[in-house]
Amino acid sequence: QAQDFDPVQRFRLLLPQLKESLQTLMKVAAQNLVQNSSIDNGQKSADGALQRFDKSLEEFYALCDQLELCLRLAHECLAQSFDSAKHAPALVPAAPKAEGGSLGGSLGVPGGTESLPYTQYLPLIKAQIAGAKDIHNALLEGTNKITGRLPPPGGP
Repeated sequence: QAQDFDPVQRFRLLLPQLKESLQTLMKVAAQNLVQNSSIDNGQKSADGALQRFDKSLEEFYALCDQLELCLRLAHECLAQSFDSAKHAPALVPAAPKAEGGSLGGSLGVPGGTESLPYTQYLPLIKAQIAGAKDIHNALLEGTNKITGRLPPPGGP
């Protein structure tokens, strides 16, 4: 069930279906072209039942749309991962290491070798707080514009 949520795995599963759908689409198009050409030349009547080109084309486009959604989701997940790594690159140690060894890493995470000292962590926290305030102010400004209210005096 975890594969259902993995966009890359879903993409890999849909790709053979897309290939098969494209082959079917080209086959139906070729058959229709041959039939229409025969009818135009007066060699055949329009009695033969043909596969519908529009149904094959619709199936092909539906698979293309699903693949596009998978790729967009994978791209968004990757961008979110990069942003997460950029804005919170390291952890702060929860307690100083004992002389006998580690106390379980930083913040209770085993193997916390990539931690920052508290003094280096403070600017990161201040930047995150400033970012959160900016988002909060932008949301307040947006809601005020929507509701038509004026911002409070002395506000942002």
